[in-house]
Amino acid sequence: MDIRLNGKRTPVAESITIGELIRAKDLDTATVVVEHNRTIIPAEAWSRVNLKENDNLEILGFVGGG
Repeated sequence: MDIRLNGKRTPVAESITIGELIRAKDLDTATVVVEHNRTIIPAEAWSRVNLKENDNLEILGFVGGG
């Protein structure tokens, strides 16, 4: 199935969760925020949110610096 990930159409496995996608992308869970269909999803809920065809997902990473 396809979702829109950070503005780009992206193929993903059927019935994948946000948490599974984050792990598959090897992202640091401590430094990312996820917006799913215009709603911020807390990290503790990622494993309970199944992605569906045409969902919109924005993953924002934060870096420190000064």
